[in-house]
Amino acid sequence: MNPAAGPTLRDIHLPPPPGWWPPAPGWWLLGLAIVLCGIFAFKKLYTMQNTRRTRKAVMTELDRYIDAARGDPAALAAALSQFLRRMALRDTPAAAALPDERWLRYLDSHLVGDEFARGVGRVLLDAPFRPAQAYDCAALIALVRRWTRNALDAEAGRV
Repeated sequence: MNPAAGPTLRDIHLPPPPGWWPPAPGWWLLGLAIVLCGIFAFKKLYTMQNTRRTRKAVMTELDRYIDAARGDPAALAAALSQFLRRMALRDTPAAAALPDERWLRYLDSHLVGDEFARGVGRVLLDAPFRPAQAYDCAALIALVRRWTRNALDAEAGRV
């Protein structure tokens, strides 16, 4: 043995580079977060689409009621009253059977003001039974549209 050469040492061995699988725990958490966000976004979009579809169907039905009774104020008032009672079934089924003033107060409770009890909405009580009664049809239609939009917004807020 040659003492001047000394012992033969081997070079430092580096570990092999890490593989891509399995990923680190942080990547698993990130993947889980992305999947959960995707599920949440899909559910939200689905709910919004259903709400939009329901709103369109209800407003189309209201337009059909209005078109069927156009030109006849008594028929228009009867059709709008029937439509409002059907809408009330969606929210509070017992409200659809309320009589006279209580029915108008229920309708006013879903709007700011008292346009049903003291305004143009009051004709819903009398006009279907008095064919000669004159009232502002456009104002009643606008009031019912506003009530319907408000009821649909409240329904969408509960979902």
